[in-house]
Amino acid sequence: MTETVDTPVATRARGGRPTSVAADVKVTARTEEGLTAAARVVITEAELVFAGHYPDFPIFPGVCVLECVQRAATTGEAGPLHGDLAAVESARFAGAVYPGDTLEMTLKWRRVEGGLRCDAVASTERGKAASARLRYADPGGER
Repeated sequence: MTETVDTPVATRARGGRPTSVAADVKVTARTEEGLTAAARVVITEAELVFAGHYPDFPIFPGVCVLECVQRAATTGEAGPLHGDLAAVESARFAGAVYPGDTLEMTLKWRRVEGGLRCDAVASTERGKAASARLRYADPGGER
């Protein structure tokens, strides 16, 4: 007899891409030229990832923090993105994110050969939670 286990189903991010993060990332500010941005997301207890990460002591996984940064980077027509995520060049996790936290993100953009680089910092009210460097390729460019 096979046991059936209910697994959380991924939701869909903008563009139909699957994601396990249901939270709504809001860009709160962006410079006119699009070189810097600020974003915010409230991490609620309803996030599906909390069911298994970790029961009785829920922590928002680092990969989900990166998903929030990616969404902040690609949200809005004024965003400087012109291509797809080519690489996560670096990611450092400095503090835990818990249910009920508000994740504040700052993003800074610069042009690099073949695309754009986004340096991002994500923080909670307790301080820095993560920093990441994402590289985006120009459409049709190499990854």
